[in-house]
Amino acid sequence: MFSVQNTWEAGVEKEEEQGKRLAKLAREAGVQHFVYTSVGSAERNTGIPHFDNKWRVEETVRGLDFPGHVIIRPVFFMENLPSPWFLNGDKLVTALKPETKLQMVAVDDIGRVGAQAFIDAEKLNRCEIEIAGDAVTMSEAAKTVGEAMGKNLEFMQIPIDEIRKNSEDFALMLEWFDNVGYGADIPKLDAEFGHMQRLNEWAANALKA
Repeated sequence: MFSVQNTWEAGVEKEEEQGKRLAKLAREAGVQHFVYTSVGSAERNTGIPHFDNKWRVEETVRGLDFPGHVIIRPVFFMENLPSPWFLNGDKLVTALKPETKLQMVAVDDIGRVGAQAFIDAEKLNRCEIEIAGDAVTMSEAAKTVGEAMGKNLEFMQIPIDEIRKNSEDFALMLEWFDNVGYGADIPKLDAEFGHMQRLNEWAANALKA
């Protein structure tokens, strides 16, 4: 079974309930191999609500003692960049500091590593894998995404308080990105799972003008 939930649809508490319930039902049903998609750095006590709740789901999965399980921890999705959360006209808008390099991953690569968690179930059993393909600043991201879309994009930093007005959870995440950040080992991932997409490669394929 492959398990993934969505905080932004369900909310932090409901996502946790869903993740734990699915894992328990799977164990009761005799599922032999359970792959759970968590979030990068869930194990690091980040204080970010929608990271910490996934850690608690992870704890449930580990505690159920499946014959086999794998936990995947993807970082920030490249697909977020052209979404309305970040893209506003000709600006890539967020509260991240200009110098912050943010690790990110293409959704296709999450699927590829997820598939490998089943194909190599015995080899990867009990593994917890943080996955990323690149690390760039928002100015670099704006340039790359803009080139792929055929227009000039610029990064615009806004005050973190503007983010906090809409979501304390999201604001805490951005502050954590600035102060700590993910810790995926990209060269090691390339070696173990094959080449992970860099942002320019993903953008060239996904955002053709």
